Amino acid sequence: MLKVGIVGLPNVGKSTLFNALTSTKNAQSANYPFCTIEPNIGVVNVPDERLYKLQPLVNTNNVVETNIEFVDIAGLVKGASKGEGLGNQFLHNIRECDDIVQVVRCFDDVNTIHVSGKVDPIDDIETINTELALADISTLDNIAKRISKQVKSGDKEAKIQDSVINKCMKFLEKGQFIDTSDFSDDEKKALHFFHLLMAKPVIYCANVSETDLKQGNDYTKKVKDYIGENSRLVLICANLEEELVDLGEVEAKSYLKELGIENSGIELMIKTAYDILNLRTFITAGEKEVKAWTIKKGTKAPQAAGVIHSDFEKGFIKAEVVSYEDFISCGSWGLAREKGLARLEGKDYVVQDGDIVIFRFNN
Repeated sequence: MLKVGIVGLPNVGKSTLFNALTSTKNAQSANYPFCTIEPNIGVVNVPDERLYKLQPLVNTNNVVETNIEFVDIAGLVKGASKGEGLGNQFLHNIRECDDIVQVVRCFDDVNTIHVSGKVDPIDDIETINTELALADISTLDNIAKRISKQVKSGDKEAKIQDSVINKCMKFLEKGQFIDTSDFSDDEKKALHFFHLLMAKPVIYCANVSETDLKQGNDYTKKVKDYIGENSRLVLICANLEEELVDLGEVEAKSYLKELGIENSGIELMIKTAYDILNLRTFITAGEKEVKAWTIKKGTKAPQAAGVIHSDFEKGFIKAEVVSYEDFISCGSWGLAREKGLARLEGKDYVVQDGDIVIFRFNN
């Protein structure tokens, strides 16, 4: 399951966003710092209209969407890595997340306290990134101490880890995200097990007022100019998203249409989370159920089968594949086969987003 960590300063809208994402009121939201004490964790279904269009065609009552787990921790402040505030206590909760959503305040409101006394999204971003980098430096220092003897003795794995530590430190000491472009494959594998926060993809969530959702504002323009190529920017109005939950799906879509907005901020957030990690969705569809499965871009058929069950990958023979568009145009597996649109693919086939697949395998 895809796991996303939500970070930010106190009072930027993190918990409000979490409540909207998870359609709950579990995350306490209030106009004072540190109202979130314990981490909030929620599992969210990934909306995919394709599943519901397939449902009547294969005559099933069951639709199973894929999921994302969101983890919302207490707001971080300057000095968090050294014990200031509460957020540092929960950084370990997001170390194993696949990517990070950094919520940034991009709205003016005299009634909502800003922990620094002024609205400055770039300063906020730099504060959060500095604290994440300092936390990672502490992690690497501990790893370096642990492996020092093995490095001196010439242990191959320890030397790889030591090389990763040195390369990472060059970025972290500058408060920069880690660029792995000159890492070897072995070094990338080692880095993965370090679970460094500054090695994760980041989605900057600019929390704006409802009136700034379409065009943004001066704050969001500054954020867009500031963030790196490996990051993404999504505009969202956390308060509006929370209100949309109370309206229900049909009324919410109608209201967004009145505002001239095609997709909710939450839908954009989830789509961006998939895009930044190069994730794709394939589908299994039959009378039992229509179900979405998540894979990495470039995944071949046997490995995609293994997402369903390891035995499918071990005994893989062939994959019968039809694209979503072709299946919808035909209306059934039978017609897709008659028209030659359903095809048998072997072990080298790279599964595409929206592929509808039946795997053939040996028991």
